[in-house]
Amino acid sequence: MVYDIKLPGFQREDHTHLIKAKMSFLSNKFIGKAATMDFRALPFLVVAALLVWIPRTTAINITRLLGEYPSFSTYNDYLKQTHLDEQINKRQTITVLAVDNSNIGVLSGKPLGLIKKILCTHVVLDYYDMDKLSDMPKKSTLLTTLLQASGAARNQQGFLNITKKSSGDYFLGSAVKGAPLDSKLVQQVVVKPYNISVLQLSSPIIVPGLDSMGVNETTPTTAPAASPKKTPAKSPAEAPDAEAPAAEVPAEEASAPEPSDAPADAPVNEADDEGSSKSSSTRVTSVGSLLIVLGYVSLM
Repeated sequence: MVYDIKLPGFQREDHTHLIKAKMSFLSNKFIGKAATMDFRALPFLVVAALLVWIPRTTAINITRLLGEYPSFSTYNDYLKQTHLDEQINKRQTITVLAVDNSNIGVLSGKPLGLIKKILCTHVVLDYYDMDKLSDMPKKSTLLTTLLQASGAARNQQGFLNITKKSSGDYFLGSAVKGAPLDSKLVQQVVVKPYNISVLQLSSPIIVPGLDSMGVNETTPTTAPAASPKKTPAKSPAEAPDAEAPAAEVPAEEASAPEPSDAPADAPVNEADDEGSSKSSSTRVTSVGSLLIVLGYVSLM
């Protein structure tokens, strides 16, 4: 059956031109509809792509990551008790230096405030894994820690020195002059490039002078209970001896290694971190809502 479609400007007897005109008319009409449908579907494609991408940018959860490794349960508990896990989770790029249960006993019995300061030096404000460490241009590098960002550090207390020995092993210690490099990098535990990395150390890094900075958090010290004897006036006289180590901490900066390009050397307010985290999530939600509305309007 042949359909006779009369189009202006063509004669019936010219069948060749008539067929070409019909084909051109139908194809142009179909392509025009397809293009309109594709344009209207574009916002939905963008929204679908965002829904796939957004879950990958969710916040870090350090306690959940360490919870999969029972050998780090004590370290994980310290992060919860000191609320350092909340500060870590607000960061987008971080390296956590963890110590397993068998080697973290040196922190047992210390005031919780001091434990928090010690663990702050085990949180590096940059991403490091074994591949990145092997590409270090120098044998020694300074790493910026969360203690430096808090504004509580003095001299070089907020920095760590990481050095590659001739054996190929990495050793870490405080960047305070004279501090030992006695904490060995054991292994890579968790890596999620380039957001978070958990590296295991052989022992906690004890920064000189931290215990004399004034600890005002729970877990009271038992030392005052041992002082009641004959001459109570002598016990205040012994107080300057307790502060002597702080006076011995040199003010000079470590000269050999140079600081890495880690962010946030200046003091960082926790409220600012929380505000920026909330504002970024609000922006993502607003963008998603706007695209959904645009997609709906385009179909009307």
